[in-house]
This record gives sequence, C-alpha cells and structure tokens, in this order.
Amino acid sequence: MPPLKPGHISPPPEEEEAISEGIASDPENPEWGEEDFARARPMAEADPELVAMYRAGKLTLPPNVRREHPKTRVTIRLDADVVARLRADGPGWQTRANAVLREAVLGR
Repeated sequence: MPPLKPGHISPPPEEEEAISEGIASDPENPEWGEEDFARARPMAEADPELVAMYRAGKLTLPPNVRREHPKTRVTIRLDADVVARLRADGPGWQTRANAVLREAVLGR
C-alpha cells in the first residue's frame, strides 16, 4: 500500500465496512468476477479503428466541443466565504464564477 498523505484520516472499521457494503450492493457498478475478466478483450481487438486513430494522433474533440476562444487555466486565491457561496449552488460553480468575473471586468 502506498504511503498515506499527511493529515489523512482513515474511517473507523465499522464505517469502512459500511462503505464496502455500499459499493458491493451498487447495481450500476457490480464487482467483476473471474468470468468477467475472462470475457474482457484488449482495446486493440475491441475497436482497432479507434486505437489506430489514437496512435496516429488523429483523435480530436468533436466540433461542438471545440471553442473559438478556449479558456486558460489559472491559479487564484479567493476568500473561503466567496468560494463557499459559489459552491453552494452546486456543480458549475466555476462557470458561474467566470460569468461573474466577465460581467465585472468586461461589462458583458
């Protein structure tokens, strides 16, 4: 087992057992047994055309995903209460933060 990150706290045994039971009972993600692994095929056999495209460097994003003006990754430090408020509305908080900044900076 790899070393744990500093500050890591493992769940107590009873909680670990409950987590494992939840994983095992998930109908959408059953555990693979030996027979499942026996049926598995290498990707090159399952979809050789896709593998050939990958190896040739021809896999690209579909046109509806490409952006005329792609976003730039940045690191920024924000006050904890600001981030908490943005995250409180759920997934998509970074997109909403971008919209707020766009309005504040560019006025649109």
